[in-house]
Formats: sequence, C-alpha cells, structure tokens
Amino acid sequence: MSDVSSSDPSSNRLGRQLFWLALPVLGEQLLILGVGQFDTFLAGQISKQATAAVGVAAYVGWAATLLFSLVGTGATALVARAWGAEDRESGNHLFNQAVPLALITGLLALGLIWNGAPALATFQNQTGDAHGISVEYLRLDALSHPFSSLTLVGGAALRGVGDMRSSLLVMLVVNVLNVIISTCLVFGWGISEPWGVSGIVWGTVLSRVIGGLLMLTMLIRGRSGLQIHLKDLWFQWESVARILRIGIPAVVDSACKWVGHFTFLSVVAHLADGDLGEAMFAAHYIGLEVEALTYLPAVAWGTASATLIGQSLGSGNIAQARRIGHLAVLQCGGLTILASLFYYFGADLVYSVMSQDTQVREIGVPALRFLAFFQIPLVMAIVYIFSLRGAGDTRTPMLFTICCTLCIRVPLAYWCGIAMQGGLIGAWTGMVVDNSIQAGLATYRYSRGGWVHIKV
Repeated sequence: MSDVSSSDPSSNRLGRQLFWLALPVLGEQLLILGVGQFDTFLAGQISKQATAAVGVAAYVGWAATLLFSLVGTGATALVARAWGAEDRESGNHLFNQAVPLALITGLLALGLIWNGAPALATFQNQTGDAHGISVEYLRLDALSHPFSSLTLVGGAALRGVGDMRSSLLVMLVVNVLNVIISTCLVFGWGISEPWGVSGIVWGTVLSRVIGGLLMLTMLIRGRSGLQIHLKDLWFQWESVARILRIGIPAVVDSACKWVGHFTFLSVVAHLADGDLGEAMFAAHYIGLEVEALTYLPAVAWGTASATLIGQSLGSGNIAQARRIGHLAVLQCGGLTILASLFYYFGADLVYSVMSQDTQVREIGVPALRFLAFFQIPLVMAIVYIFSLRGAGDTRTPMLFTICCTLCIRVPLAYWCGIAMQGGLIGAWTGMVVDNSIQAGLATYRYSRGGWVHIKV
C-alpha cells in the first residue's frame, strides 16, 4: 500500500470522495441488515424452529442475490466505464439492456427455489414442524425475488454513475414497511388473529415488492442520467454479451460461493441432534447476522471503490484507479476495529436481545467472541474483491472462491466442528481460515496491478 500517502493532496481528495460515496451505500446496507435483523428478532420471540426457518431462508435469499450479480456486476462495471469516458448514451443503453436481464434472473430464482424448497430444508437437517415451516417460508420469500432483482440491478447501475442515494431511499422505504407490516401480521395488530411465522415472511415479501416497484418507477421517470427507454429494452446481443462476459465469471463465483456456504451451513446443522442442534443452528444464524456490522461496511466501501475504479479506468487515470482500493481498506479498517470490540465485549448483550433461549445464548456468546479476532481479514477480502470486480476482473475472485470456500472452508469446518466435536467454534474455524486466505490472495492480486489492463 505504499502508493497511499496522507500528505498527497490528490489522495486526500480521493479519500473524501470515496468516503462520501461509501456512506449512502453503508446506510443502504444497514437498512438491508435491518430487514434481516428484525425478521430474526421476531422469529426469536416465537421459537427456535422459527429462527432456523428464517436462517435457511436468509441463506437461500442470499444465493438469489448472488445470481442477480450476473447482471449487477456487469452493469456497474460497464456503466462506470462509460460515465468515466463521458459516453452517457452508451452507458444508458447498457443499463437498459440490464433491466430485462434482471427480471429474467429474478423469475429464474423464483422457479428454482419454489421447486427446490423441500430439498433445501431437508439438506439443512430440518425435520418435523421445522421442515414444514422452512418450506413455506422459502416459497413465500421467493415471490419477492423478481422485484428484489430489479432493485439490486437498478441500484448497481445507479452506483456506476456515482448515485449511491437512490438505492438508500428505496431500502429506507422497504425497511420501514417491513417493520410495520411484519409486526402487525405476526402479533395480530389490527387484524383478526396473529399469523406467527407466516406474518414475518409476508411482511418481508410485501415490502420488497413495493421497493422493486419504487425503483422501477424512479428509473422510468429518469434518475441521475439513467432512464428506461422501451426501444433500448430489446436485446442487442453485442451489449448483452459485454454484460455477460463480466457477469458470467461473477455468477460462477457466486454459485461456487453459495454451494460452499450452503454446504457449510449443512455442517452447522449437523453439529448435534435434537434441541442442542437447533440451538447451535440458531446461535450460528444470529452470530452471522450480527457480523454484518463488519460485512456491510466492507461491502459499502468495496462498492464505492468499484465505482471509482471503473470511472477512473474509463477516463484513463490508471494511477488513481490503483490507489482507490487501498484507501477503501484503510477507511473501513477503523469501523472494523470498533465492530470487533463490540463483538467481544457485547456478546452477552447481543444474544440476550436476539434470543429468549438460554441454550442458544450459552453457545453463541463464546463463538461471537472468537469471531471478533478475525474481522480485519474479512474486510480486506471483501474490499479488494469488490475493487477487482469494478475493474472487470471477475475471473480471479472466482478462482479464490473455488480454492478457498469449497476446498478449505467446508472440509475444515467438518473436521473441526463434527469430527473433532468442536461445536460451533470448530465449524467457524473453517470460516475464518477461508476468509483469511482469501484476504491474502486478494491483497496480492490487487497490489500487483495487472487488473488495470483488463478490457470490458
């Protein structure tokens, strides 16, 4: 990171630009977290089975967003390059090509999850009532994916032009609606009777649908230089090919990542049987929801970094592009240290608030304290990988995922968690080793700088 100097005026200017771009994305990510956290909180007031169902749905929903990255990653990189080169017409055309692709991926996610819900619940060791709850939750949650895809891809294109606030506005609406609707349905406020777990998922679905329609309305009217035009929605295969050339390695990366993480989740689900196993699963999900306090700022700074890198490469400013990722890691590092301290010293508070089950708290508190020591590598991995994608380098992160998530995380989690009976901390050992190795690989790749020559 020797090319970053606090005494360099251009670095100071760039650092301020990066910071103010990242803040709205951080707000958006925290609002996304708020939807999941509130759903988890409501589930924790119902039962361990409800928390497990929300946890399975969260992993599957995350897989859907990874599928949407097939379009979103390409849209961000290409629109940012066009804006950097001051070719607004080309950038808007590429955005319009991404819109129908977003709808197609959203419908594909809906079909796959609806038909695969029973198998997904079984794979996560859900039985009896827990299995039925999980299947219903997964299927209902999948109804929102076409709208979520439009929201994500629309936001990705807007971020490519430097507009980080529009997605924040949409997610603010989604968050407020989710709290109001889900609470009313779960507890029966203003209706005939409580809906229980079904109320959680219906509140989430309705709020996401409204969010997707709001994003679509904004883009039809025009936002930050991007506007939907009917004539540009018809596929032009050269433009689609450019999006897919960046997006396909990203979605292969995402698919491998999801397979690795979902298999890792299955390892967690099989750490123990009966009540103990359900408690470990619930503690795992709560811990990862809380870890989003690290993950989401890293995504925010990584997203801002990707935007500025794409625009810098589009304008031909290679030296600036190479500085941006390092600045993003440095800026995000301070928040990461604060989050790590909170995980360690606030673990008791976290689990006492998020679960009424004593067993869940006893398992989760020491595990979260263990996790506190491995947050810096997580941030480095996320920010540098996002930065590489902003330059159009999506193949290298794909290789990182195959080597680390599939070949290290899952086997090590199984050996430490199940074979050695290390419980949740044993399983999480595989996770932190995976993140740490990816951090080293991503830092090396970014620092070498070969990605600046990639053509998109």
